[in-house]
Amino acid sequence: MNFSRMKLTAMLLFPVLSFLAQGQAQSSGPAKAHVLVLGTFHLANHNKDMFNVQADDMLAPKRQAEIAAFVESLKAFQPTKIAVEVSVEEPELNQKYQQYFAGKYTLTADEIDQIGFRLAKELGHTQLYPINVMADFPFEAVQDFAKKNGNGKEELLNRTLEQGPKGVAKIADWLKNGTVGDVLRNMNQEEEIRQDQALYMTFARFAANGEYPGPDLLTAWYGRNIRIFGNLRNIIDSPADRVLVIYGAGHAYWLERDVLDSDDLVLDRLADYVH
Repeated sequence: MNFSRMKLTAMLLFPVLSFLAQGQAQSSGPAKAHVLVLGTFHLANHNKDMFNVQADDMLAPKRQAEIAAFVESLKAFQPTKIAVEVSVEEPELNQKYQQYFAGKYTLTADEIDQIGFRLAKELGHTQLYPINVMADFPFEAVQDFAKKNGNGKEELLNRTLEQGPKGVAKIADWLKNGTVGDVLRNMNQEEEIRQDQALYMTFARFAANGEYPGPDLLTAWYGRNIRIFGNLRNIIDSPADRVLVIYGAGHAYWLERDVLDSDDLVLDRLADYVH
């Protein structure tokens, strides 16, 4: 190729390459804060949920080694903040954490201690962030509606409730045959989170004759989760933030959905970092 043809080719290519480069810069857009939601079972067996996993002793040496390995793997996300399922009005959270940071507090089996406190200390964080808020869960109204309305509603409710113990048994089996990290990886698969939400959505079918106890229950559940998300938003004050959210797995769907629906946030998932 002679010089003139090479020069002509370069002249033609330069605008194209320049346009592509501008397009890539525009598509990347402004920096966004990252959020990773870690859905958990309750390691300390609080038995506060409708259906509860009965975990073995998380303070036993075998489980402690597994938890330490999982916490080490979470460092790949490089969280700058850790948010936990503790009331925003609870001052004891960071009092305990400061004691632990100073070597004056012994961790309990609770996931906030075992995962949150451990990881925060190893990363040098000065505090954790409580974002929880409670709300009514009007399940009795659904039960009453199912009993009085017939048309298969009571049978539907029973079939729905049967799924709870099955889900607990599945997690218990994972725990029996694997590590704590294995269980958390399984629980945070996208399909597992979707199936949990599908079970909740069954309650939308409990409505008739101007009564909406099922949808009202879902409204209350979503209302609680969007308030939790509002508390999460309050701790994100920089696009450089990378927030790990440690929460009961039942909340994972809505917290992830709320992140996905926020233009200035990026959702990361456990599988992106822990394999």
